[in-house]
Amino acid sequence: MMWRRVQVLSTMTLREFHGVLQVAMGWEGIHLYQFVIHTVRYGSWEAGARSPAVTLGNLQLRKGSRFLYGYDLNIPWEHEVRLEERRPVKPGAHYPACMGGDGNCPPEDCGGPEAWMWQRDKALGPDLHEDLATALEFITEIGDTRSLALLDDPDRAGELQDVNRLAIGTLGRRAKGGLTHI
Repeated sequence: MMWRRVQVLSTMTLREFHGVLQVAMGWEGIHLYQFVIHTVRYGSWEAGARSPAVTLGNLQLRKGSRFLYGYDLNIPWEHEVRLEERRPVKPGAHYPACMGGDGNCPPEDCGGPEAWMWQRDKALGPDLHEDLATALEFITEIGDTRSLALLDDPDRAGELQDVNRLAIGTLGRRAKGGLTHI
């Protein structure tokens, strides 16, 4: 899951807010979009939505209010937008401002959420967390004992194969120019 925390002015229109979300996602705004707020759709006129010229301040949102932002309506990305709090404008501050976030955003034309998750899982492998834990265990043990003898331990051969599979898979993805921003 990825998220972003942005501060915006209440005088910003939904059209402008769409632009802020595009920048936050690293996208270019080439697809239709819509907001669904209190069951009313605002956004791209081609999608039959109301004009996004309404300001955020006119939407009667309260702390904790949530609404949907949909993008690329053919293979829709649905984002939940939540109003965390209202604050007075700080003199000299510049808005909009990204105040935090986590997770890398998917590429704009990657085929939608399901395709992006499939590509991510394919790139990382289904057992990545277990493989990394095993690799860390080997590295820690080698560091603690200052010996490579455990690499020759026949009882640990299966674990070592997992570590080798992880290393080979990672090198293979780099060589093929696979996904690097996940």
